Amino acid sequence: MLYLLYLRLAEHHHYVPVLNLVHYLTFRTGMSVVTAQIIVVAMGSRFIRWMQAKQGKGQPIRKEGIQRHIIEKAGTPTMGGLMILAGLIGGTLLWGDLTSVYVWVALGVTATYGCLGFLDDYAKVTKQSTEGLSGRARLVLEFLVAFAAAAAMIKFGAPTPGTAGLSTSIAFPIFKALLLNLGWFYLAFAGFVIVGAANAVNFTDGLDGLAIVPVMIAAATFGVIAYLVGNFKFADYLQVHFVPGVGELSVFCGAMIGAGLGFLWYNAPPAKIFMGDTGSLALGGALGAVAVACKHEIVLAIVGGLFVAEALSVIIQVAYFKRTGRRVFLMAPIHHHFEKLGWAESTVVIRFWIVAIVLAMLGLATLKLR
Repeated sequence: MLYLLYLRLAEHHHYVPVLNLVHYLTFRTGMSVVTAQIIVVAMGSRFIRWMQAKQGKGQPIRKEGIQRHIIEKAGTPTMGGLMILAGLIGGTLLWGDLTSVYVWVALGVTATYGCLGFLDDYAKVTKQSTEGLSGRARLVLEFLVAFAAAAAMIKFGAPTPGTAGLSTSIAFPIFKALLLNLGWFYLAFAGFVIVGAANAVNFTDGLDGLAIVPVMIAAATFGVIAYLVGNFKFADYLQVHFVPGVGELSVFCGAMIGAGLGFLWYNAPPAKIFMGDTGSLALGGALGAVAVACKHEIVLAIVGGLFVAEALSVIIQVAYFKRTGRRVFLMAPIHHHFEKLGWAESTVVIRFWIVAIVLAMLGLATLKLR
């Protein structure tokens, strides 16, 4: 919004020194962090009290899960993702370039997945059951949104000079010239990335602060990637594929970090509110959309390796149990397995944060390993 105001004033030769800062992407990214955080913190206490009054018993806790969670976390309200969405969307709209298709696609995926998550949370709270919407129906809707997002980026994204078919290709880290052009089959791949990221973050959200910090770490990593990939000089120097206009997603990632910091203020142990599916699906979908736009889908699997491990632990557990009637892990997702082994909740959370930081460093290293 402010960026468009700056362009309008510049077009009519109205020079406002302060607004000149808005020209710089790094400044707008930093301000999106601050703005999103202020929005979330400002909402905080009143929103939480309102949610407690509306939800009564709060988010249902799995009876077959960790027993102390039933006592310690009972009555904690959910749908805190609404706070995150307010900060993320507000920060992006204020500081982003609203002519960018990538910004609108990322916002669209985030908001739509947030709505799906809200419906799921609402069903759980009203029925006081851990069973929300039909899993199959939710997946169908998630894929439809992801396909539409990928199609919009392919059709309306700026073409890359000298690289035909980049928008429908998979770029591989380390190999600077290797591209696999899937044509319109790329929609299926991009859909899998976005939906997979959304549900992987959803599986990770199970302990106080466990999901939000790795999300912020991944957002910071992809904020850097978006900035570099969207700048021709940096992309040429690093020998990565240049994607015109995608740099604006660094503002979006900055807003995600700010919203996450604001939410962590209230989600730090002991959590006053949970993000719920409203937040986890939206944030995971947002990361997936950014990775697809930046042509760094495979790098997302590295940076978000913690989310991948959480999702795989559930898939392996369910598949093995159906086949043999036995379990691989003491409990899935895998963070509960470590709790069952006797790790304190704070120990699991902090060690998982450490893993997320290491994986983010490895993901950034792929930019230079060519």
